[in-house]
Amino acid sequence: MAVAHFTQADFSEQVLKSTLPVLVDFYADWCGPCRALTPIIEELEKEYEGKIKIGKLDVDEEGKIATEYEVMSIPTLIFFKDGQVVEKLTGLQSKDVLKQKLTSIL
Repeated sequence: MAVAHFTQADFSEQVLKSTLPVLVDFYADWCGPCRALTPIIEELEKEYEGKIKIGKLDVDEEGKIATEYEVMSIPTLIFFKDGQVVEKLTGLQSKDVLKQKLTSIL
């Protein structure tokens, strides 16, 4: 399964109303560190399938959501649980750091 791409149209349904915790990768195609993070996000999506929903949100296309969550630099990873932000990381993160965060919110 490919990593989901969230948009303004489905953000509330897919992220805020999700019964599973959600990790949203705020990114842009032109961002080098964002591109470096993509394979890690894809691996985590496979490893945590059915336990955590993982998706990406393009800040250039969905600027309103990025502003709402105060995303000032990318990549920014925001962890949601029960519609609330529980963790926010900025910058390129290692897979180990992300696994620790995901395990802690499960």
